[in-house]
Amino acid sequence: MTSPVWHPFTQHGLGAPIPKVVRTEGAALHTADGRRVVDAISSWWVTTHGHSHPRIMAAIAEQAATMDQIIFAGWTHEPAEQLARDLVAIMPPELAHVFYSDSGSTAVEVALKMALGYWANIGAPRHRILMLEHSYHGDTIGTMSVGARGVFNRPYAPLLFDVGTVPFPEPGHEQATLDALDTLCGGADPAAAFIVEPLVLGAGGMKMYPPALLAEMRSICARHGTLFIADEIMTGWGRTGTLLACEQAGIVPDILCLSKGLTGGAVPLAVTMATREIFDAHLSDDRARMFFHSSSYTANPIACAAAVANLAIWRDEPVRARIADLGTRQQAQLDRIAAHPLVRTPRRLGTIAAFEIAPARDTIGYLSAIGPALMAHAGTRDVLLRPLGDTVYVMPPYCIDDADLDAVYGAVASFLERDLS
Repeated sequence: MTSPVWHPFTQHGLGAPIPKVVRTEGAALHTADGRRVVDAISSWWVTTHGHSHPRIMAAIAEQAATMDQIIFAGWTHEPAEQLARDLVAIMPPELAHVFYSDSGSTAVEVALKMALGYWANIGAPRHRILMLEHSYHGDTIGTMSVGARGVFNRPYAPLLFDVGTVPFPEPGHEQATLDALDTLCGGADPAAAFIVEPLVLGAGGMKMYPPALLAEMRSICARHGTLFIADEIMTGWGRTGTLLACEQAGIVPDILCLSKGLTGGAVPLAVTMATREIFDAHLSDDRARMFFHSSSYTANPIACAAAVANLAIWRDEPVRARIADLGTRQQAQLDRIAAHPLVRTPRRLGTIAAFEIAPARDTIGYLSAIGPALMAHAGTRDVLLRPLGDTVYVMPPYCIDDADLDAVYGAVASFLERDLS
């Protein structure tokens, strides 16, 4: 019987089998047919400490026994209050206010609305949003608008609003990026905000750029009064080697978006953190100036409890040491695979390793045949990989051991030995 489920980013017309997962633990997924599959991509970048972490699972069970969803407009509960206190304590002190939502896309939508609301409420409206070339910030209308235009969103182009695009800082062309940002921020119609994925552009191909450049982009925005939005939905929670990627540049954004690893990847939750200035611009005895945004599941108590447990793990356990160790082991594996003649531009930042596979004849980019071919091959070796076209990346949970990491790179190595011409 054909399943009625319509899966995301899945072309059902290809008829590829869809494995059924029945249990998760550590760095692995266990399937209905008895396989143990190494999760080399943290199930789309969400799982940090490992699947079904006992401390997070216990917090979810305890909270579920006490209280489920309640309205958060004008009401509150302790898991949300505790999580907000914990976030303010661990994040840069300038980010003093926490707004809850339920996914990375909504966290970015919230950020864009906060930025535009700020300028409207201080009586100096600005309307232009700037983005970095090749960016991806989500699949809702607002987030697609501030992302790269292409096969992802071509059918929906009539719905998307115009933005200013800053060229990606390719090596040797960094100044062109800075000059373009400087020009787009200023002029007769200054930009309201610039949104960026700090240090690594995820879905755009794991494209990486140095911290010094991020710091200079922040400086240009500050000079023009353009609000700086850091989308750390993927890069946050240790992926780049530090709690936030922004740390490596020594900067603090005006608005910060967090999700994915916020709950350790266990359940959906997102936050948008903002400075006091942005909060105060919406603070008034005039109800028309309130921040008009919510969702039915804002600050879900069970999700908040999971996030509180995640932050406790960051406080109590050697998470940063695990991240550093994984980064070292990733580099050793990357150095070995990089010797293959079909491997191009090997790179690593923190726990993220990436490279391109470049056979003699193939489409370059997201629709490259390399992606589905490697994904299928890795599946036969009980490894979950999901290349971005010809870009292969390995981003496992921090708990992955050497044997599982060997299995991941072994799957890639055996694929490279096939006839890819």
